[in-house]
Amino acid sequence: MLLNFVHWNVDPVMFHLGSFGLRYYSLGFLFAFLLGYLVLNKMFAREKVEIKYLDTLVVWVFLAVLIGARLGHCFFYEPDYFCTADHWPEIILPFNLQTGQFTGYQGLASHGAAIAIILTIWLYYRKFKINAWWLFDRLVIVVALGGFFIRLGNLFNSEIYGVQTSLPWGFIYERNGEVVPKHPTQLYESFSYLIIFLVCLWTYRKKEGKLHNGRLFGYWLVALFGVRFLIEFVKEEQVAFEQGMTLDMGQWLSIPFVIGGIVLVVLSHKGVLREGTFIEKNMK
Repeated sequence: MLLNFVHWNVDPVMFHLGSFGLRYYSLGFLFAFLLGYLVLNKMFAREKVEIKYLDTLVVWVFLAVLIGARLGHCFFYEPDYFCTADHWPEIILPFNLQTGQFTGYQGLASHGAAIAIILTIWLYYRKFKINAWWLFDRLVIVVALGGFFIRLGNLFNSEIYGVQTSLPWGFIYERNGEVVPKHPTQLYESFSYLIIFLVCLWTYRKKEGKLHNGRLFGYWLVALFGVRFLIEFVKEEQVAFEQGMTLDMGQWLSIPFVIGGIVLVVLSHKGVLREGTFIEKNMK
């Protein structure tokens, strides 16, 4: 009986102020950065790192997430649309050039955000001469927390859900015209990321911040993108070209991150990655 399932018909807009509407997704995005900042602030204070470095880092990462997630969606999932003379400006502009309809940057890809964050930390390392492995080991803790809020936002948007299921916790996404229960893959990912966040934070506290550089980052890559790889098996195709593929785009993009995580863990255990504190000794 369908009454055993969750009938999901929540308005994605939390409240309206005239023509402006605040979405739960946007609120979750803000919570992700606010709580992430507070957690990192405590870490930096505990390890006696000047707060000015954190303030700069948060701004850089915030921009990296926005730009990287947008470019990731456009180039990984809809290149045939955005990589054309008629539509490439829509990568930046929040409306359709032909119809003038406001689109609000529909389409963000977490893999693009991950790539952008890694490149940003490299640039941050080049500018401030910090220990990048030290920073990665702490930053990924709050990134997992951010993923928890973002996926909850996807749930309120009734998007990125799974295939049909007979399990009692299946969701019927009525706002999309669905009449059969689907896997709530947003919740699967959200709770998985929350567990990863809690485990990483517990590890950091248990070791009192004395981590082997790069090791927690490596385990994090394997765990988070490994979870993403597995959940994709019960997720609907996001774009048309994924139909008939043995692995979808999300899985293909996750594989390099998992492999990279394994390599980091091995290198860390072999003592190849440079140990040290946040600031390099040669910094002036």
